[in-house]
Amino acid sequence: MALSFDITSADTRAALAARVSVPEKPSLVGLTRAELAETLVAANVVPERQAKMRASQLWHWLYVRGVSDFSEMFNISKDLRAELDKQFAIARPEIVDEQISADGTRKWLFRFPPRGAGRPVEIETVYIPEEGRGTLCISSQVGCTLTCSFCHTGTQKLVRNLTAEEILAQLLTARDRLGDFPDRDTPAGAIVPEEGRKVSNIVMMGMGEPLYNFDNVKKALLIASDGDGLSLSKRRITLSTSGVVPEIDRTGAEIGVMLAISLHAVNDDVRDMLVPINKKYPLEELLDACRHYPGISNARRITFEYVMLKDVNDSLADARELVRLLRGIPAKINLIPFNPWPGSNYQCSDWETIEKFADVVNRAGYASPIRTPRGRDILAACGQLKSQSQRLRKSERLALESMMIAGHGEA
Repeated sequence: MALSFDITSADTRAALAARVSVPEKPSLVGLTRAELAETLVAANVVPERQAKMRASQLWHWLYVRGVSDFSEMFNISKDLRAELDKQFAIARPEIVDEQISADGTRKWLFRFPPRGAGRPVEIETVYIPEEGRGTLCISSQVGCTLTCSFCHTGTQKLVRNLTAEEILAQLLTARDRLGDFPDRDTPAGAIVPEEGRKVSNIVMMGMGEPLYNFDNVKKALLIASDGDGLSLSKRRITLSTSGVVPEIDRTGAEIGVMLAISLHAVNDDVRDMLVPINKKYPLEELLDACRHYPGISNARRITFEYVMLKDVNDSLADARELVRLLRGIPAKINLIPFNPWPGSNYQCSDWETIEKFADVVNRAGYASPIRTPRGRDILAACGQLKSQSQRLRKSERLALESMMIAGHGEA
């Protein structure tokens, strides 16, 4: 049984109902160290000679200690804390809804304040606990432009890109909720709780196409992987793209994280239908970019994601063609049983079909794990994210439950 909590405060509800306009303070989250220093000087908060030192202090509090209130920065003077609070923000986004799946997966609906003349926006973020690791699935856009036909997110039109701050805020807030930051009694040198990290891996596989928001994603991931802050290894960060070919080389050269490709088909005709960006960047161009991805090796393989759709892309001939296409690319192939959502026109492949498909790929020497669906009961599984999912009508929820029951024996 899934649990769902609406934790919007009464004050927040009232403010939203009245459309109260609150002056926006610039956030310090998401700035590089150099930008932090420049911002403090430009606002006359600190003299230039102190800027580098103060920026380092703030960096530590934001990304090592995980504070979201200037008053908790106890090695900074009271007057300076007050001035920082007057001019800047470091608060977390509002958590509108938190759902916990029967399998322990968590999904949060975050609301971010307006940007300029815009309106508040909402996005979803998912945490998947596993033995020995915990993976956070982060969104890069509000909605999506790609309209992949099997993906729920693709039915929500793009509203806007997320800022570097908003991308990082998903990680910071998740770590807050999971108790993954040191408490005040933890020694100053400690970065994670004694029992280890709950968020050990992050994947840019949430709402949106990360490479259509390259600059903000790059900035956020470089901060997330900074060794003096959040300190996530780049080998534990995976960026998934549907195939924005011109940005793939830049991803390897400028960000240096692991790459995943939403492949899902072995010929252009089928991929044009499933992943329409293929019409702009067809398979040959996409796979050529993968072969030249900076840093690729047997130790740094590219992950190819392949959703299993009944009678669409799941034949043994498809499996053999997949092996041929990927020849020469150090690769892992994730086979993803299709996750149903209200209104979808596809069915998940039979489990026996998925296993036979995996056998062909395995015999060719590729690792091809079948991904265990997680969080289906709260629409948190791969391809199910959408800002409005918490507002599904009762009839839609019943339809989803019916689809899950029907497919239980298959996936």
